[in-house]
Amino acid sequence: MKKILVIAPSWVGDSVMAQPLYRRLHERHPGLELHVFAPGWTLPLLARMPEVAKAHLNPFGHGQLRLIERWKAGRALAREGYDQVIVLPNSLKAALIPFFARIPLRTGFVGESRYGLLNDTRELDEKLLPMMVERFCALAEDKGVSVQRPIPYPRLAVDRVRQEGVLTRLGLPFDRPVVAFCPGAEYGPAKRWPTRHFAALAQQFQMAGYAVWLFGSAKDRAIGDEIATLAEGAAVNLCGATGLEEAIDLLGLTRLAVCNDSGLMHVAAALDKPLVALYGSSSPDFTPPLSGQASVVSLGVECSPCFERTCPFGHTRCLEDMTPDHVWNAAQRWLDGAAQVTPIVLHR
Repeated sequence: MKKILVIAPSWVGDSVMAQPLYRRLHERHPGLELHVFAPGWTLPLLARMPEVAKAHLNPFGHGQLRLIERWKAGRALAREGYDQVIVLPNSLKAALIPFFARIPLRTGFVGESRYGLLNDTRELDEKLLPMMVERFCALAEDKGVSVQRPIPYPRLAVDRVRQEGVLTRLGLPFDRPVVAFCPGAEYGPAKRWPTRHFAALAQQFQMAGYAVWLFGSAKDRAIGDEIATLAEGAAVNLCGATGLEEAIDLLGLTRLAVCNDSGLMHVAAALDKPLVALYGSSSPDFTPPLSGQASVVSLGVECSPCFERTCPFGHTRCLEDMTPDHVWNAAQRWLDGAAQVTPIVLHR
């Protein structure tokens, strides 16, 4: 029986997009025991992925070398007896622990002078593999073998018992269909649709008979408060009131999600929720919502996508000019019951 370790990404969305890789590894290696080394905030995702037998906590934050601690972590992982490790982040630091663990086959893309740390290096062809999910899945194959297509969409499970528990804990009524808004974006403000637009959209949904729940981390609480205030009672702010595990279960109850390009957008897609994804500084060509029930709203202004955290011109027109009516109209496709599902095809 083969035993493989994956060094997972740090971002929530990237962690969701890694699941098709896990599935492909099981297809290639029947009886596989798959472990994942991941940051604590992504562990609730791994708990909802049946492909993952065991998750190991990655305690190292962004930019932290802590060489001695990495050596100790590698030596602890060495006791697991892995046959292979697949390193998804392209940093040198991400490749150190597998090297210290002396895992025989260490697979990953070339990046940050990792020659020697990895012994199964791959050259990335960005034109051949334009999407992040494709790049992850390519590492499941032997060197020189093309990525297996079509790539399946990620899927996360919900816990029905926990859903009832969190509704009770938060005192949330569930007497109307619910629309989820995910107004945060950890990467930066150039990916966040304006709060006043979210508030106006919440009022439109309220008038149409929907409840609106705002989802996000504690870092998004102020954004959620502002939207709730501007919406004058049309939105309930849950930002920071739930952990990721509870947010997954509550998102599973919603009828539709409206999301910035963020980790929670990918969570909603993996829950197979109809969604409207809002793109400003980033590109749906690289990290689209992996779902057959998604509409992308992107204005395509001349300066986007710039992939910057903040707008380099100070106007953020790519999001400011995206009106609530743009998003409302995109949402109707999934709310009128007449829409046909058009999957995103993951190949060129």
